[in-house]
Amino acid sequence: MRCSRVPAQAFFVKLLCLTGLLLLLGCTAEIPPTGMIQRIDATTVSVDSLDARIRQLVEAADVAGLTVTIVQPDTVPYRRAFGYAHRSRGDTLRTDHVFYGASLSKAVFGYLVADLVEEGTIDLDRPLQEYFDVPIPELAFNREWRGFRDLADDPRYREITARMCLAHTSGLPNWRWISRVGEFAPEGKLRLYTDPGTVYSYSGEGMMLLQHAIEHVTGRGLEELARERIFDPLRMDMTSYVWQDRFGDAFSYGHLADGSVIPKDTEDEAGAAGSLETTPEDYAVFLQHVLRSTAAGSPLTERLFTPVIRIRSRMQFGPESLVNTTENDDIQLSYGLGWGILQTPYGKGVFKEGHGEGFQHYSILFPDRGIGVLLMANSDNAESIFRDLLALTVGDTYTPWRWENYLPYVTKGS
Repeated sequence: MRCSRVPAQAFFVKLLCLTGLLLLLGCTAEIPPTGMIQRIDATTVSVDSLDARIRQLVEAADVAGLTVTIVQPDTVPYRRAFGYAHRSRGDTLRTDHVFYGASLSKAVFGYLVADLVEEGTIDLDRPLQEYFDVPIPELAFNREWRGFRDLADDPRYREITARMCLAHTSGLPNWRWISRVGEFAPEGKLRLYTDPGTVYSYSGEGMMLLQHAIEHVTGRGLEELARERIFDPLRMDMTSYVWQDRFGDAFSYGHLADGSVIPKDTEDEAGAAGSLETTPEDYAVFLQHVLRSTAAGSPLTERLFTPVIRIRSRMQFGPESLVNTTENDDIQLSYGLGWGILQTPYGKGVFKEGHGEGFQHYSILFPDRGIGVLLMANSDNAESIFRDLLALTVGDTYTPWRWENYLPYVTKGS
């Protein structure tokens, strides 16, 4: 059996047993307290103290809703929800609520592409142009603004590969209506800002180009591929790249910084860069599978977490993304295939964030320690407590919070 494939019969038996246990306990949204949790540095923290401290942070930073899940390969020692699914209505947030996953979409997509690479369906280093019958700028789309016709006069598009798209070195901007330094570009003109393969620059457009290539090669849509290879085998029943009617009664609404609620925008077209809908419980299952696969020596996760490019920008976004620094050399900040990578005294850390209006998420796994944490929030204030939450939960003091712009709430505006 291939390590890249999701679990077999033994896993499902274990999952059924766990589900039965939770039903007997009368609780599906939270894992019951288990006492002490060991962090990556071998220090410990009690479940009770975690509860109390997280509540303090949520209240102090005015976070509308937050879920915190600590994962290990075969267990979830901590899973809690704090705050509201809809603040003005007073709806209590649960860990089985559906969240807009934002760029957590890219981590799942990276796994999917790596699986296709393992079976020989696509080559990471073959120019994507070679997979199409017409030049990329001439590809037709249902929504014309999503096309690549603006690249017709720049032959460098022919050099872009799957590896470049997943590692954010395609040269394309994050989105065509946002400039490379984060300014609004109303003309929405797509362009290559750097030579493909040379510079790290976060790009949703690159992910979407790769999605089109994958769908063309396989003759199948992203949602269909993800459901067949990831969601169904892992029983991630409340996860999809497109909105499902069954999500309607279990959705957590996004909240702006002032606490106002954002109306739900349902997506009807799958987007590898950021259309994922998922629950903290479902996404934790995915993270556990990644931990197990890595521990088993999976060639897939080995490929995922091999650095492609070293990152030396001062910030991930904005004007300072163009400024080089040595500030993160001690953690060897890099990017692999859809995941960020850093080095610690306790082994490699692999991470992925998600950020959209009203939703802020972060996950990091430490495979050598067999532990990780998932933070999912429906509040624009949540990132201001991520630094403290990471240190508190799993002892992660290595995530480059300045580079991520996770400015602690006590320093904002100062």
